[in-house]
Amino acid sequence: MAGNGKTDKAILPKRSNRASFSGKRGSEWIFSDVPSDIVIEVDGVSFALHKFPLVSRSGRIRKLVADRRDSDVSKLEFPGLPGGAETFELTAKFCYGINFEITTANVAPLFCAAEYLEMSVEYAEENLISRTEAYMEEVVSQSLEKSLEVLQNCENLLPLAEELKIVSICIDAIASKACREQMASSFSRLDYSSSGRLHSNGQPKNSGDWWVEDLSVLRIDLYQRVIDAMKSRGVRHESIGASLMHYAQHSLKGLCKKQSVWDATTRSKLNAATAMEHEQRILVETIVSLLPAEKSSIPISFLFGLLRTAIMLDTTVACRLDLERRIGLQLDFATLDDLLIPSFLHTGDTLFDVDIIHRILVNFLQQDDNEDQMDSHSAYESDGLSSPSQTAIIKVAKLIDGYLAEIAPDSNLKLSKFIAIAEILPDYARVVDDGLYRAIDIYLK
Repeated sequence: MAGNGKTDKAILPKRSNRASFSGKRGSEWIFSDVPSDIVIEVDGVSFALHKFPLVSRSGRIRKLVADRRDSDVSKLEFPGLPGGAETFELTAKFCYGINFEITTANVAPLFCAAEYLEMSVEYAEENLISRTEAYMEEVVSQSLEKSLEVLQNCENLLPLAEELKIVSICIDAIASKACREQMASSFSRLDYSSSGRLHSNGQPKNSGDWWVEDLSVLRIDLYQRVIDAMKSRGVRHESIGASLMHYAQHSLKGLCKKQSVWDATTRSKLNAATAMEHEQRILVETIVSLLPAEKSSIPISFLFGLLRTAIMLDTTVACRLDLERRIGLQLDFATLDDLLIPSFLHTGDTLFDVDIIHRILVNFLQQDDNEDQMDSHSAYESDGLSSPSQTAIIKVAKLIDGYLAEIAPDSNLKLSKFIAIAEILPDYARVVDDGLYRAIDIYLK
């Protein structure tokens, strides 16, 4: 395929899935009159090349050729080469001295392929490993956006990308850059008044959080490590909460949406997709484990939606109890629709899950105890929790009276469960009892 005079000519496979390659440096063709003496096959694609430029850069190819010197090796196969045929094409170009651009799209597979082919300085100065290392240090690690792109490209290169520190370099860069951008954004919002005092200039608080949605492209295991790194770096909990919400909504698609009734058809579809259900279960459990400790980080409506999803996917009991605790600590911000959680059990049970609401109410009323317990879990200690205020209790009482009226018509609702919900709040919670009497009247009818 040589002969048109372009120095960046790609190694293009012929229709027979076989690619010939001739390289040049400057205006002189390399081996232009020398026939190919070795074929390299990668993922079913063959490249007709020359041994000399390959063995001069690749320790792996040099060893393989030397080991088979007696048989005059003419073909080598690399079925597991990182990045596949496309990446090998670039490594071959490098061996032939043909210029090409290292980019965020190809640096990770190139780095891994160079390691696989042993293209180190031991075999040639400024070999491909050192070139890709330099690009990672000088270009990728200096940019949050570039680091995120490279990290995403590492998903199909594990565990080699992990061993070469590509993953850790990207994660550290993303976390540190996000933290710095938030700090810079915070400083940019401050001005000095005529008296010399600092004050906010009114710019949006989240102006340094453009990355919140971008993280959703990552696989959950890599995303978890990024969020953990951000927490350790001091990224604002509101930003982490926003990222978790977007990631959940993006990854779980329609599962986080509220459902007023349990649809057996939906359940059958979930059962038919066991692998996807398992993946989503792990995703939900991971997101819950990453939720910031601060109450203000996540809106309660999202927590309720996440709890519904956790129930549907049958996550661990610990996962669901953690969500119930978090909801209980800010129950006074809930709406009636939030409380109407369908009963995902047998058809003979209640329409709505009353037991969950009872446990949430217990958490709401025992916030002091929750604080002690969560010191050893995902504690909210930074909020300095105390017992709920009288205002919060009155708000919750009105909410619960409305909830009781909503569930009262259910013929399967046992009297003991109805009474347990009605009596759990202290006497002073209800300024008037009209709402409770209305719910009782509906239940008796």
